[in-house]
Amino acid sequence: MKVIAVNGSPRTEWNTATLLAKALEGAASQGAETELFHLYDLDFKGCESCFACKTRGGESYGKCAVEDDLTPILQMAAEADAIILGSPFYFGTASGEMRSFMERLMFPYLKYTAPPRSLFPRKINTGFIYTMNAPQEGMKPSGQEERVTHNERLLGMLFGASESLCSYDTYQFEDYSKVVADLFDVEKKTKRREEVFPQDCEKAFEMGARFAKKSG
Repeated sequence: MKVIAVNGSPRTEWNTATLLAKALEGAASQGAETELFHLYDLDFKGCESCFACKTRGGESYGKCAVEDDLTPILQMAAEADAIILGSPFYFGTASGEMRSFMERLMFPYLKYTAPPRSLFPRKINTGFIYTMNAPQEGMKPSGQEERVTHNERLLGMLFGASESLCSYDTYQFEDYSKVVADLFDVEKKTKRREEVFPQDCEKAFEMGARFAKKSG
């Protein structure tokens, strides 16, 4: 049983990476083999619209034909029993690196039929962990809630099941005194990191454990 996680944050030891690591800890607690990948450590691009994955009878039908650092990770994703993505919200959506990864991960499995179907050969669980500097009450008015739901629908359609975990109002800087960030209440941020973020870590752990248990 294999559960993989993909970090779409440029930081490998901060909020998003921490939550993904907790999710994999949960999966490991149920006997899963786990691996975490950091997209910003890789050299890759998004979909190139070569349509090799859509070419009838082609040797790359149903899989991405581009060869780069992402190729072995996409192969591991094809063989995984569960996939967990993670990204901070940048300007109201996932990071650019994560968006590029999602194009390469999902588009080859999207079969152009009416209705659209999936070429992924199995049903697996997928999860998406989001971290964001904004509070939860700003999600719906800004349209961010719909973006979370949209990604969940896509992942569910292509892989079989999907759920999301959002960690709100996260602690963004190690030392707020060194940056221009007067918009934020540092004491409130600090308290939330001490009291609420550990709860989000528990939820991430539970997600990973649940995925591994279902897969096993």
